[in-house]
Amino acid sequence: MFDGYDSCSEDTSSSSSSEESEEEVAPLPSNLPIIKNNGQVYTYPDGKSGMATCEMCGMVGVRDAFYSKTKRFCSVSCSRSYSSNSKKASILARLQVTGKPPTKKAKVLQKQPLVAKLAAYAQYQATLQNQAKTKAAAVSMEGFSWGNYINSNSFTAAPVTCFKHAPMGTCWGDISENVRVEVPNTDCSLPTKVFWIAGIVKLAGYNALLRYEGFENDPGLDFWCNVCGSDIHPVGWCAASGKPLVPPRTIQHKYTNWKAFLVKRLTGAKTLPPDFSQKVSESMQYPFKPCMRVEVVDKRHLCRTRVAVVESVIGGRLRLVYEESEDRTDDFWCHMHSPLIHHIGWSRSIGHRFKRSDITKKQDGHFDTPPHLFAKVKEVDQSGEWFKEGMKLEAIDPLNLSTICVATIRKVLADGFLMIGIDGSEAADGSDWFCYHATSPSIFPVGFCEINMIELTPPRGYTKLPFKWFDYLRETGSIAAPVKLFNKDVPNHGFRVGMKLEAVDLMEPRLICVATVTRIIHRLLRIHFDGWEEEYDQWVDCESPDLYPVGWCQLTGYQLQPPASQSSRESQSGSSKQKKKAKSQQYKGHKKMTTLQLKEELIDGEDYNFLQGASDQESNGSASFYIKQEP
Repeated sequence: MFDGYDSCSEDTSSSSSSEESEEEVAPLPSNLPIIKNNGQVYTYPDGKSGMATCEMCGMVGVRDAFYSKTKRFCSVSCSRSYSSNSKKASILARLQVTGKPPTKKAKVLQKQPLVAKLAAYAQYQATLQNQAKTKAAAVSMEGFSWGNYINSNSFTAAPVTCFKHAPMGTCWGDISENVRVEVPNTDCSLPTKVFWIAGIVKLAGYNALLRYEGFENDPGLDFWCNVCGSDIHPVGWCAASGKPLVPPRTIQHKYTNWKAFLVKRLTGAKTLPPDFSQKVSESMQYPFKPCMRVEVVDKRHLCRTRVAVVESVIGGRLRLVYEESEDRTDDFWCHMHSPLIHHIGWSRSIGHRFKRSDITKKQDGHFDTPPHLFAKVKEVDQSGEWFKEGMKLEAIDPLNLSTICVATIRKVLADGFLMIGIDGSEAADGSDWFCYHATSPSIFPVGFCEINMIELTPPRGYTKLPFKWFDYLRETGSIAAPVKLFNKDVPNHGFRVGMKLEAVDLMEPRLICVATVTRIIHRLLRIHFDGWEEEYDQWVDCESPDLYPVGWCQLTGYQLQPPASQSSRESQSGSSKQKKKAKSQQYKGHKKMTTLQLKEELIDGEDYNFLQGASDQESNGSASFYIKQEP
């Protein structure tokens, strides 16, 4: 809002005389809502209104920011205009006394205070409507239920054991169907909280579909619950804690001796380990703390890193604020095991670009993160045959994660790190090069897409389509990076096509969305965001810390983005999801070469077998990827 003090002194005769001569206008009625700039209603501690309404234009704003001592106008111009109009109104009033009818303008001027009140009330109504819309959107998001979503569509969720970085990922144990637990009995009219025993009917990540003992095959009171939640306990917990076990009211009549019934049902049954809740608590303790300093990729210039400070930690995910962000809004989200963050001094040690901070010394309370807390990369031997600048390969485009592109090694750094550029899309200054380790699961040898029937994105503007690697290498005078230098390890990850999970939208990494595994190529997963088009899919490694079990958001208190509906997709067509196409490749490969062509034109028979070793193992995640077939 314009502040009149900046341009005109309060003592000027043109404004002060008119204001002091005017009769004070009665304050707004006490029942008229007071609107704050952010839409909230408030008053001063003494009960007086904290807001004011300009008597000239009707603008509502903070009273302290209004012009003059009386705080009647939002600016000098409104004060002068009001003074001028008041004189005109006086003349018109005198004309009315002489017998001439009042004009329309005179009537409006006489009703000016009422107009201001109506303007304030109109703004209040608009604020209420906006708040209602916001609340409705929040309710819609909160209304998403993984249980209903899985039940109604017969979906299967990826097991917790697929996510080693997630809580309980390495100690999930034998939790499976038919495991018995003690849970609150919600089918009871007693005033105190009581418990009953239930069995796991179905597992979906951390979530379990439970059925009270005694219902047998009746699913009428089945309910979903997070196994790691505070209301689930191993059998025997109630006895040890002095809590009552009471059968549900619906089935109380079925048995007269419930104790004998439970003894029979629970003999030989499995339950949670006695220390299960303790293990859950320990697995949710994270070594990264607020105020720790790290080096993280610069989200605006992928070729370099910057210093950032840990602002918060949620479930192992870090909200990092770049150190030079004065208002602390320039942030970046990633997991503490992400390959995008490093200890202070990492960039200098390997020869990576680094943006020096204008801050000459650490801010109070900030301290460098100990190097041992960061994810370790596999040691490599660069003394023998190794990657060289100019070698060609295939790589996931970090600016369009749904594509695997023709790429070139632009610089070889220390400790096995490589700077890579996407052919045909590179900036002249190399500002869009990105850093991958030699063992990264996001880079592949020439021919990987062809053999595994993945669409390879050729260089932007390349006109000789369909793209053929052999011709391209000859035209550019380049050589392919040796196949044996790439990562050959494939863990038995346990993922299957069609499994549900919660996944980070890496183009907007603060968002975690409902997602589905749609393809599996050895250790490479194709992640689809439910409700969105395939162009927003992402290629992700099976061990990526950006994948989580169903129920992770609920467990950690992180907000989950539900599947997009048709209406929300249309309304958000220009919003955050659209950012995924910031570097969308327009030229994609057309008809692929046959496997025989590739073998004859590009690589010798030994490397071909080396590549093809697991080309038919797409669906089982076995460890045969890149294993040479013996004759």
